[in-house]
Amino acid sequence: MNLNKPSQGLSFNFLKEDLPAGLVVFLVALPLCLGIALASGAPLFSGIIAGIIGGIVVAFASGSALSVSGPAAGLTVIVLNGITTLGAYDQFLVAVVIAGILQIILGYLKAGVIGYYFPSSVIKGMLAAIGIILILKQAPIAIGYNKAAAISYHFGSIIIAGISIAIILFWDLPFLKKYTFFKYVPGALIAVITGVSLNAIFTTYYPAWTLTAEALVKLPVAKNSTEFIGQFTLPNLSALGNYQVYVIAVTIAIIASLETLLSTEAADKLDPYKRVTPTNRELKAQGLGNLISGMIGGLPMTAVIVRTSANVNAGAKTKLAAVFHGLLLLISVVAFAAVLNHIPLACLAAVLLVVGYKLAKFSLFKEMYRLGWEQFVPFMVTIVAIQFSDLLKGIALGMLVAIFYILRTNYRRDYQIHQEKKTEGGAITIQLAEHVTFINKGSIAKKLADIETDTKVTIDASQSHYIDLDVIEMIYDFEIAAKLKNINVTLINMPARAIVSGH
Repeated sequence: MNLNKPSQGLSFNFLKEDLPAGLVVFLVALPLCLGIALASGAPLFSGIIAGIIGGIVVAFASGSALSVSGPAAGLTVIVLNGITTLGAYDQFLVAVVIAGILQIILGYLKAGVIGYYFPSSVIKGMLAAIGIILILKQAPIAIGYNKAAAISYHFGSIIIAGISIAIILFWDLPFLKKYTFFKYVPGALIAVITGVSLNAIFTTYYPAWTLTAEALVKLPVAKNSTEFIGQFTLPNLSALGNYQVYVIAVTIAIIASLETLLSTEAADKLDPYKRVTPTNRELKAQGLGNLISGMIGGLPMTAVIVRTSANVNAGAKTKLAAVFHGLLLLISVVAFAAVLNHIPLACLAAVLLVVGYKLAKFSLFKEMYRLGWEQFVPFMVTIVAIQFSDLLKGIALGMLVAIFYILRTNYRRDYQIHQEKKTEGGAITIQLAEHVTFINKGSIAKKLADIETDTKVTIDASQSHYIDLDVIEMIYDFEIAAKLKNINVTLINMPARAIVSGH
């Protein structure tokens, strides 16, 4: 085996790279697992369960070498609304189990290509809407608002949240990444440690600012294995007779599958070895993870880009890094639950406020506006619709608007792809049609993926009046990846990527 080219399977040939990377991902994942459970209105332990299953089970079953799975910010709205609608968490778990089964079925139906058929404007709108919701939900926790106790704010919570946000933002400054400490120790972990320390200082010197038990993490502490097993929640199968369970399950399956496919696509782009994740296998792996997570009380999960990025940046080579992070999460709740219970909820709220800000930052709105009404209107419609309805309805409405613009652009114009027969030297010419939209992305991606090594390829856009942003980005990504296959790519009249991305 060539150690310079890691496989996509589980390998122990890169322990010195994978184990440290797994530790870094664990440090990133721990506060996120707790924070996402908090934002979802679910037991905090459920976030850890999903992280463990995502790290161990999904990583084993997945065909991705670097992708990390766990509870996702993109599902918080669905989980929160689902628990509220059904009235009990154990009934919601039934929906998670069914969603897992649906994902497995989607995998066998080879539905892994569905990610190609959602325009980036709608996806970005969905993520921005989730960011706004996170900010609105977590801001009261950050300031210590307690409706039951008639407390409008708490100085201790405000100070801890404010300093935690400052630490996380400071940690993200680009110039710090050249230092090993800032590169491998996540800011969220430092924020959590600082929050715990500040509350201890308040207890000694400023008792009025000390956080109450209700403002701290509450993980069950098991004294023995029997008590630990008793912490897991089983799904209430009586909920099978409630039609709302199936509506929520379908919603979870669709959104979780979409977020997973988008995250794995991003992970493949980050992979320095350009390994390609089999999408249908990924759906099956995520389905298995959600099935097991729902059976033992965990949140639904997806492949998640934040933890995946941390994994890649930490130097991971194989899926062993993701498995190791899952094992560390398991060890943390078995051996250190009492320690974790000193973490202020304001710290977790700060972590999620920064996540929300990154998803819905103002520069994103400016970028989408610069791209034109075809991108901006579906983007804004998706955001507004999600705020006033739910995630699935918001995405559906955004899709309808996006399709309207596509139909208006492509009225009575068919998409065609012209390819010359291989001539001497194996040259191929792909002639793009007059109008190319995101609907054509799947077929173009398959055409490009089928091109053999040592080939000369010309992609001619000279007859194209409109090429969708998604297709342009995909073609430029192909141009970069083609070098690894010794494919010589020539682009004719292709719109510049810098213009499209607003760089």
